[in-house]
Amino acid sequence: MTFHFPARRWLLCLFVLHSPLQAAEGVAGLSFAQAHAALLQYSDQLAASRMAVDSARLRREGMQGLGGPSLAVTGLAFRYAANADIDLDPARRALAGAVGQLPPPIGGIISSLPSLPSNYNLQRKDTVTSAHLSAVWPVYMGGLSDAVRGELDGLADEALANAATDADKLNTLLVQRYFSTQLAERAAALRLRALEGVRAHDDAAQRMLQAGVIARVERLQAGAALADANQQWLKARDTARLARSALARTVHATADIQPSSALFVSSQPLPDLALFMEAAQQHHPGLSKVAAKQLQAQSLHAASEALRKPQVLAFGLREVNNTGKPNWVAGMAVRWTLWDSIDRDKLAAAGQRSVDQAKLTDAQVRSDIALLVEKNWLAVEEARNQYLSGQAQEDLARELLRLRTAGLKEGTSTTLDLIDAQLNLVKVQTERASSAHQYVQSLAALLESTGQTEQFTQYMARADIQITADAP
Repeated sequence: MTFHFPARRWLLCLFVLHSPLQAAEGVAGLSFAQAHAALLQYSDQLAASRMAVDSARLRREGMQGLGGPSLAVTGLAFRYAANADIDLDPARRALAGAVGQLPPPIGGIISSLPSLPSNYNLQRKDTVTSAHLSAVWPVYMGGLSDAVRGELDGLADEALANAATDADKLNTLLVQRYFSTQLAERAAALRLRALEGVRAHDDAAQRMLQAGVIARVERLQAGAALADANQQWLKARDTARLARSALARTVHATADIQPSSALFVSSQPLPDLALFMEAAQQHHPGLSKVAAKQLQAQSLHAASEALRKPQVLAFGLREVNNTGKPNWVAGMAVRWTLWDSIDRDKLAAAGQRSVDQAKLTDAQVRSDIALLVEKNWLAVEEARNQYLSGQAQEDLARELLRLRTAGLKEGTSTTLDLIDAQLNLVKVQTERASSAHQYVQSLAALLESTGQTEQFTQYMARADIQITADAP
């Protein structure tokens, strides 16, 4: 038996379905590796995919011997009762005529004998047991057995491709929810830091108002900025809470969790696009599924053609009894359908169209995957460049905050200027964290489109820029 699914994808499915697991319950800091292990352990979708793969595999193994000999024992036990009325009148008349022609001495003797009755009732009852041993061996079926096994191979390959697709999608979903939580935590931390700064300046503005240093309108502006900063922090806090809840549900955690693996960006560009294109053509599970569909179509077409050919069977039947001379029969049977009500030419043409459809679908899917890979590759590079170019904006925002802080001490800046500088820095830092998040999500999408989601942790380990939630 041969499965046509690439060995790498099969090994990945085994890894996905049977990896060592680490529980997520009660973990304060949850690394991405721990989250991934918990996802593998508790995912119902992956368990369902495993059942589908096992079902297809067992069905294929069960049909491995299709077309081989079969041996059966048949036993019978029955009781019967037979009743028959036999009309003897014709026999009586024939006998009387024959007696009349005999010599008188002999005819008289016969005439003195008892006469035959007019009818006779025959009754019989019995119990019969019988056993037979029968064997059938399809000698030639026109390739039908191979066609059936080929279709089952295609179904098994399709189940494996679906399992790999499910695993890739779940890995991407985990990346999305895990690092979205990190982004939300980063945004909440920045908003809290901004709130604390604005609150300090609001207190200072109150003191300055009481000292007569600033006008009441500046005090009101500081209060409005504090209210807005507080509202923005509450919003960011709730967003982070929802993100943690989504992550906890993804890994089936029963306690609150905190992701510990930071957002990341690599300052180095990705490998050449051609390498990802080549990997996609080799590893994408969608192509494996199309290949499985093509195998199924070819097998169905072969089965249709097999029914047009003659079929040869060898058979034997032997009675099992205790007489020592059992009855038996053996022979060959040939069946060739010359004509029936089904238009087999059109069925064969339909099968060939399905094969052609699978080939065209393969070409279209390869084109779509290539376009998707290029799109995701460009998205990763765009997010990387956006993050790196944002360094100048962050440096400017930091310098502006330093100047506004010094200016407030020297009387050249207002409290509102300082608050605006602080909020601007938070805005720039949040945007850069969003760029890092977009880099991570685009990288996960790129690896999924190339069938290499298992390499995500390698890219994460090689990244030289880490953005933690509490980074300054």
